[in-house]
Amino acid sequence: MTETTPIEDVTLTANALKAMAHPIRWKILCALGDKELTVRELIDLVGTTQSNVSQHLEILRNRNIILSRKDGNKVFCKVRNDQVQSLINSMRGVLCSTNLKDVSQQ
Repeated sequence: MTETTPIEDVTLTANALKAMAHPIRWKILCALGDKELTVRELIDLVGTTQSNVSQHLEILRNRNIILSRKDGNKVFCKVRNDQVQSLINSMRGVLCSTNLKDVSQQ
C-alpha cells in the first residue's frame, strides 16, 4: 500500500464531501444512518426511482463512502466504516431532519 501525500489526502476528502453534497446522495446517507438497508427501502425513503437511486449509490461506492452486498435478489447498503459514520452522524444532527422532511412532503 502506498502512502498518500497531504495534497492527495485533501483531494480525496474534497471528492468524498462533494459526493455527499448532492441532495439525493445526502438523503440516502441520512436514510442509512447507522443501519443497513435494502435498495428498495432506500427508494421508498428517498422518494425517487430505482434507476436514480442506483446511480447515486454507485457514486457513493466509488468514493468509498458506502458498502453494498447482495443476498439473493436484494442488495443491502451501509456506511463503509466508523470514521465515515461519525462524520455523517455529526452532519445528520444538523441537516438530515430537514432533508427527510422535504422528501415526505413531496
